[in-house]
Amino acid sequence: MDKLTEQIIKLFANNPFDTLNPKQVAARVGAHDKSGRSLVQATIYELAEAGVLLEEGRGKYKINPKHIDDVPKNCIVGTMDMKQTGKAYVIPQEEGREDVMIAPNLTHHALHGDTVKVAMFPQRKMHKPEGEVVEIMQRAKTRFVGRIQKMDKFAFLLCDNRNMPVDIFLSLSDLNGAEDGEKAVVEMVDWPERMNNPVGKVVKRLGRPGDNNVEMQSILAEFDFPLDFPQAVEKEAAKMKQPTKKEAEGRRDFRKVTTFTIDPADAKDFDDALSFRVLKNGHYEVGVHIADVSHYVKPGSAIDREAYLRGTSVYLVDRTIPMLPERLCNELCSLRQDEDKLCFSVVMEMDDQAKTSNLWFGKTVIRSDRRMAYEEAQAMIDRQESDGTPVGDAILRLHALASILRGQRYKDGAINFETQEVKFHLDENAKPIGVYIKEQKEANWLIEEFMLLANRSVAEHIGKTRKDKAKGSKPERAKTFVYRVHDEPNPEKLNTFVEFVAKLGFKMKVGSRKALADSYNRLFSDIAGRGEEYMIDTIAIRTMSKAYYSTENIGHYGLAFPFYTHFTSPIRRYPDLMVHRLLERYMEGGASVPAEEYEEYCKHCSLMEKKAADAERASVKYKQAEYLSDKLGEVFPALISGVSKWGIYAEIEGNKCEGMIPIGSLKGDYYMLDEDNYQVIGRRTGKCYKLGSPVTIRVKGVDMLKKLIDFELVEPGEEKHDDDRRGNSRGKGKGKGKPGEHPKDKGKKAHRQRKSNKHNSR
Repeated sequence: MDKLTEQIIKLFANNPFDTLNPKQVAARVGAHDKSGRSLVQATIYELAEAGVLLEEGRGKYKINPKHIDDVPKNCIVGTMDMKQTGKAYVIPQEEGREDVMIAPNLTHHALHGDTVKVAMFPQRKMHKPEGEVVEIMQRAKTRFVGRIQKMDKFAFLLCDNRNMPVDIFLSLSDLNGAEDGEKAVVEMVDWPERMNNPVGKVVKRLGRPGDNNVEMQSILAEFDFPLDFPQAVEKEAAKMKQPTKKEAEGRRDFRKVTTFTIDPADAKDFDDALSFRVLKNGHYEVGVHIADVSHYVKPGSAIDREAYLRGTSVYLVDRTIPMLPERLCNELCSLRQDEDKLCFSVVMEMDDQAKTSNLWFGKTVIRSDRRMAYEEAQAMIDRQESDGTPVGDAILRLHALASILRGQRYKDGAINFETQEVKFHLDENAKPIGVYIKEQKEANWLIEEFMLLANRSVAEHIGKTRKDKAKGSKPERAKTFVYRVHDEPNPEKLNTFVEFVAKLGFKMKVGSRKALADSYNRLFSDIAGRGEEYMIDTIAIRTMSKAYYSTENIGHYGLAFPFYTHFTSPIRRYPDLMVHRLLERYMEGGASVPAEEYEEYCKHCSLMEKKAADAERASVKYKQAEYLSDKLGEVFPALISGVSKWGIYAEIEGNKCEGMIPIGSLKGDYYMLDEDNYQVIGRRTGKCYKLGSPVTIRVKGVDMLKKLIDFELVEPGEEKHDDDRRGNSRGKGKGKGKPGEHPKDKGKKAHRQRKSNKHNSR
């Protein structure tokens, strides 16, 4: 086949629904002279005679559908995004390409999250790209959690995962003792070509649905976190001992310097401490001391391999799943009061204006004088009065320095995003009896600022290269390091956001990175306490990229740091442990490590961080569903938190429990989605429900297994009528709740302080 013939066939195959005449074909293949057009016409006649093209009307042709498969297929690689209905999209790995729609009968056993190769179909005008899965390159997961449904001769696993479109077939011999209705973990072992369901076997029985321990273990298993440590890891940890005098030798000794920790009241793993003393020149020496986990956890050990696999500790509502065995995280490495502990430290000299000098990095031994909770430190800061101890005096001085550091960060272009953390009051059976929003105050910021300073200082120490002034010499190349990076906002999302807030009367400057950051911070200040606050906060966060780990330093956009890493939490984050090892290696003159190898480590840690965040979110969703399960029919004030073609999502004020109001349940009109303006709008009345708008909802249904909550909209006046009908029974007992459950006194609501999300930004 000559080149022109191939070109013409591809043209018709890529436009299978169009009819083209020879003149149009010649123009599209670039045959503009008379001889070229004649050759195109002759080739088209030959293809029509061969049956490759069909003549449609006089002098117009289209591809014969039988020959479309003969044309080489255009393939892309991407990740499956699958719904429970079986409908799916593939998100291409190549940036800038549209998602590809895959019909349920063309997924060919691919599942949510799988990396797949897709053969693209010719794209029809005004239609989204479509294709067919031709190869499953990598399974995202092979273990699934769900409920056993037992039949006479076989069984199924009904998966908890809402992205799983099929049940898993189980033979009775592969149930491993699991009973009907129990929750279990199943390994998918095969999926025969002609079977509609994959085949699996039970690898772990979890217990009865609804039991708190079973549900928390189900969440961990669903996100591939191990439920316990391997025996080899526990044995290795049991052999480890407290540091000896010899191990403390050669380290800089801070045991006589005022040193303390500030953590949540219920914390057990204290991986950071601060030391403080006044120098003879009137400056301050501030030490940021981090648990020296690398002293105990050696590369290649059983503990190290397990820590890498986990990547991070996981914080569910009622428990912590640590990255390291308890012997390490809560005992040997934890910087407990009145115990000698080994640390890796950043020590700096600071003046009254928080200007730093004489930075020192190295191994230390410390002895914490006091273990404080945030509430204790906050009380002193609120009073601006020390408790008369050296630690109390240090806290007030460090608070003043931290306030300067914080102000300077925002002046330099850091963005003051707000996030909120949902917490629960649990009874003795871990049942939620109250929900509240954790508030960040100055004591939190004090620790945050010095941890940020230490992280930035370590990254600069390794990442900044010295320029050789000698003529003809090349500048020093930075050694491979693990950075925490945060990219600029997606331009398309940012432009959409800027246009949207402009409609609301808010202007944003996007001419430079600093101008944009200032615009964000000014916007957040202007909307504080206004009706649009929730809506704009939500959309603004969606414009931002996610932070991740990488050996390629692009800086941290949200913090406005050109160099940033994670150094301060090696007990709970594996990247921090890698940073400790690399810092020690390079301080001792070691050669640079392979960038490709460490980039893979970074990708794994970023993935496990996301899984941990998803698991934590799932545990919150479960507890929110459990909290509302005995409040069916009760009415709450809420804010619209999302809109889709299926319905509107609303979040109850005060406890942030989110549910969906089906679009079909909205009365009086037919409502359509207006994506550009984040609202659904009535076709006839023009009435709209917009993101961030206040509504009143009634709890209609709760599915604890799927962690789903259904609401229905309560129109003005309907709530009072509902109370009258029920004899004003609301509030007599269970409906009232405790302080913080669903407060309605908006006047007492404190203005929430903003901070970057611990998972997605810092």
